[in-house]
Amino acid sequence: MALTEFDLIHQFFSGMDASDHVLLGVGDDAAIIDITDGWVLQVSTDTVTEGVHFLPDCGPSDIAYRAVMTAASDLAAMGAAPRAMVLALSLPEPDTTWLEAFCTGLRAASADARLPLVGGDTTRGPLVVTVTVMGATPTDHSLLRSGAAPGDRLCVSGTLGDAAAGLALLRGDLVASNAADAAFLKARFLRPTARISLGESLRELATAAIDISDGLLADSTHLATKSGVALQIDHRLLPRSTAFSAVIDPAQQLGYVLSGGDDYELLFTLPHSADLPEGCTEIGRVVAGSGVSCDGMPTLRGYDHFGH
Repeated sequence: MALTEFDLIHQFFSGMDASDHVLLGVGDDAAIIDITDGWVLQVSTDTVTEGVHFLPDCGPSDIAYRAVMTAASDLAAMGAAPRAMVLALSLPEPDTTWLEAFCTGLRAASADARLPLVGGDTTRGPLVVTVTVMGATPTDHSLLRSGAAPGDRLCVSGTLGDAAAGLALLRGDLVASNAADAAFLKARFLRPTARISLGESLRELATAAIDISDGLLADSTHLATKSGVALQIDHRLLPRSTAFSAVIDPAQQLGYVLSGGDDYELLFTLPHSADLPEGCTEIGRVVAGSGVSCDGMPTLRGYDHFGH
């Protein structure tokens, strides 16, 4: 017998809603999430579609993991503590083998991002995954894109350009001689990490923050615009992984680092009195003015869904 919508929900998506903050999860018309007094709720939605956010031959486990983490990265950029998520899934067919693999990735991401699944919707159609995430911060303590001031330091977590290199490898546009380097870079695209713990730790330190989804230049421009300041980036300080440096030709590296998207690292500004968190790099400074400059390098664009 074919699976009904409710059979599908019960068989594959129930049982992932356990959390001290979930008062009612999957199974009713809406979930009930506890919000502590003195805290505010933050909500963000991300959609991933086949051929735009993942390749047609991408495994279902990776699709699920990536969908959750790209959405959770927005909570990290706000400094939010994860509370819950809902999933809207459009499927051509209710393929049980595909769904089992999808839910393997979904459970892993739910645990890693501390986001219990409390509801959603399933429907027949092209493969589209939409994840809505909810997080909380103390009132008036959210990280925002605004707030950077002249004199602040510009900083970034992790390394840059890895995911763009990984996507190029997956597409066959690049070839890596070292299998370990290739695996690392592909995983940076397929299984990004939302820097949630870092975001929470930055609530009392950073003056502004944004996650890097569309590329360093594009996202730093958003931060500069919202804060009404200019950002000066020193390209010599931009952090690059060993695998990235081994695979990408030195002449092409800056292009990947500045305009390659999907790293989901945090870009943030710190006052001089604040210590730089472990695993982060100072890459420039905030000055009076507008826009973003990078040592006079030619302007590169980040990703824009309607500009490409």
